Amino acid sequence: MKKIRLDKFLADLGFGTRKEVKKLIKQKRVQVNDSIINSPSYAIDTEKDRVYLDGELLEYSEHHYYMFNKPSGYVTAREDRTYPAVMEFFEDNPFYKKLFPVGRLDLDTEGLLIITDDGQLSHRIAHPKWEIEKEYYAVVKGDLSGKNFSRYEKEGMKFKNFTTKPFKIKILSASPEKSEILITVKEGKHHIVKKIMEKLGYPVLYLKRIRIGNLKLDETLEPGEYRELTEEEIKNLKKLVNL
Repeated sequence: MKKIRLDKFLADLGFGTRKEVKKLIKQKRVQVNDSIINSPSYAIDTEKDRVYLDGELLEYSEHHYYMFNKPSGYVTAREDRTYPAVMEFFEDNPFYKKLFPVGRLDLDTEGLLIITDDGQLSHRIAHPKWEIEKEYYAVVKGDLSGKNFSRYEKEGMKFKNFTTKPFKIKILSASPEKSEILITVKEGKHHIVKKIMEKLGYPVLYLKRIRIGNLKLDETLEPGEYRELTEEEIKNLKKLVNL
């Protein structure tokens, strides 16, 4: 059982600030179970009580979770002085002021981003401790025919100042000019995929993230589109980081 104030309940659902939703309550537009409630401090049991606004039943959610297909040319931030930011796509969302991207993708990288207002989930997904897999589809310059990268699945790759966690590379296609691969890493260091492929001698021409942990990018989402995560997707993500 979780009890919260009625004004917080309505604010969490995006009906306005605490001040704004108090006006709705005072206007007698809010009903809890069978009674009109005009006290903003009225305690709601989010699991048992039925709350209505103008006769419409409301379903409570403290946090909000979205899958976003990031297009190239946008920085992963709420705002930026130089480039357009991914949160511009959420300006009409009722929870816009609370939302933020989880982790980041490079300016020219496309694909899966999680957008939420759940700070605890965001922290755990991004934290190296949890070693959440991030899978990318990449097009690289050069021919990968016959190449074997299995050694990196055990020992990672050594750079001057750090060693990566073990990663996997799966070759999808190869030609003299370019090759297609899937690369799965367990960290979020800046440009990590590009650095790995550059060191191997196959610079990245195109990069798209297609999976975070057990969450796969919805192929029906065009670049710049987003949708809410399903209850099952949220449950699986939380399970992945022990929430």
